Parts: sequence; C-alpha cells; structure tokens
Amino acid sequence: RKEEELDSKDAIILHQFSRPRNGVPSLSPFCLKMETYLRMADLPYQNYFDGKLSPQGKMPWIEYNHKKVSGTEFIIDFLEEKLGVNLNKHLGPHERAVSRAVTRMVEEHLYWTLAYCQWVENLHETQKMVSLFGPFSDLLKWIFCHLTKGIVKREMYGHGIGRFTEEEMYTLMEKDMRTLAGLLGDKKYIMGPNVSTVDATVFGHLAQAMWTLPGTRPERLIKGELINLAMYCERIRRKFWPEWHHDDDNTLYESEESSEASKIYSPLRDFSFYSRTETFDEEGNSISQTPDTDYTGHSLFDSDVDMDEYRDHEQYK
Repeated sequence: RKEEELDSKDAIILHQFSRPRNGVPSLSPFCLKMETYLRMADLPYQNYFDGKLSPQGKMPWIEYNHKKVSGTEFIIDFLEEKLGVNLNKHLGPHERAVSRAVTRMVEEHLYWTLAYCQWVENLHETQKMVSLFGPFSDLLKWIFCHLTKGIVKREMYGHGIGRFTEEEMYTLMEKDMRTLAGLLGDKKYIMGPNVSTVDATVFGHLAQAMWTLPGTRPERLIKGELINLAMYCERIRRKFWPEWHHDDDNTLYESEESSEASKIYSPLRDFSFYSRTETFDEEGNSISQTPDTDYTGHSLFDSDVDMDEYRDHEQYK
C-alpha cells in the first residue's frame, strides 16, 4: 500500500502503537510518557498509529517540519529547542540532577521488571489488551505477543537483569517502586508542587502497573502498601487525561466531594488532533473541554494529598 504523505509543517506528528482494548492509552510506557509530556507542555499534536518504527527502530517518534526525531529524551530536547517549552525551568541544579537520576532508574531498571511482568509472566492478559483487527486478528495477536515475549527475554538477558531468578527480579522491582514512593512522599508531584518532565516518565511506567497488570505483584504493591503512588497516578490521569476512563476505577482515589458527574468521560479517540486549549470532534467542531477542566470543582489533582491522615487510618486497621 502506498504510504500516506504526512505534512508536518508546524505540526507535531506523534507516531506510536495503536490504542489497546482496555481503555489505557498505550501498553508502551515510552509512548504514554511522550503523549503525557505533550499534554503537560500544552503542545498540540497529531497521533498517527501506523505502527511504523523510526529509522533507529524506535517507538515513539515524531515528525516536525519534516524532521524525524526518535527516543523520548531526544524528542523532548528537540521540542525544547525548537518551541521553547521547558517543564523544568522551576528546578534548580540539584533538582535537575535528581530528576535525571530518577529517570535513569525508571527507564533503565524498573522498565525491564515491568516488561517481564507484562510480556512474560502476564502474557495471556496482555494478549487480550492488544488491538489488532482483521480476519486473522486472534492469530496475529498470538504471534505478535509471543514474538514480543521472546524479544523481551533476550534483551533482558543482554541487559543482565534477565539472568536473575523471577523472585530476584521482583525484589529489584519492589526496591525501585519503594524508592519512588519514598521520594514522592506526600508531595503532589515527584519534584514538588509543580509538574516536571520526570513526572511524564514516572507516570508512563507506573500506569502500566496501575491499569495493565491485573492481579500481579506490581499492581498489588501500588494499590496496597504504596498507595501514594496510586494517588499520584490518578492525579495525573485526571488532570491531563480527562477522557481516559477505566472500568476498574476505585473510589479510594477520589475526594469525598466527588459526585457521579465526575465519572462522565468521553472515549479516547484513536486518530485525532489534540490540544489542551482546543480539541476537535470527528466533524472538526471545536470542543471547549480541556484537561484542566474539573468536572466537580473538587478532584484529587487540584489539592495536596494528606498522607498523615491516611497513615493514621492505617494504624487502626
């Protein structure tokens, strides 16, 4: 099939994997990181779900003014240089150094243990979420998932983390997640009251544990002992992804003032132009709803979490 020619003049074209079937924007933490970053930075973009990898064999990647850039770190650097955006301008040198260290821990260490859980141990459930269509979709999903399983195991072995036992890998995963929980504490975001680039990274990975790994150790940990990480994920989801609704939403993460109106969401659109300041429906009509809109006026993300109260409650259990 002849490829469609994309006009990326003054427009960010985001290439990423197709939306999964469970309502989560992406099964790839890096794709979710990149799209969340664009929303946090208030940069309009066009999703393109062609499944085509970048010249470096990466996903996601972008096109802007016919320039192709891959690798989320390089994409962010490119957008900062070309468009003057900077989510880290409020951070000092020490905070920037901590942010980079956390990013490396999450992307080069925690990522692999979550990938093992997703594509090896929990492959059957992951296969149900993969979105492929056509007369042989079930067979293609089976082939795709088992090929991915083999690739993940091989790359984990080359990385070194795959040479440990499953129990040892999960021990490393728990240490990383506990480190994130300790760093976050009762703050609104990782580095304080304001969102920064590291939040897109951490959210992209923790969201996999929150919403794509049902019944697994990462999910039990984040929704149990490390509840501040779950509340952090919900805070970001509600602020920057108002149309993302999950069937297993838990009222534990909602404020007491939330009403039924707060559960009204519009579905994720697979192929759409998105902007925080203006979104378009299928007919091209402008919609005033933006990710900053609060349905009730009282939601989790616009108030700090009182973790002391939660800990007091836990002591009486």
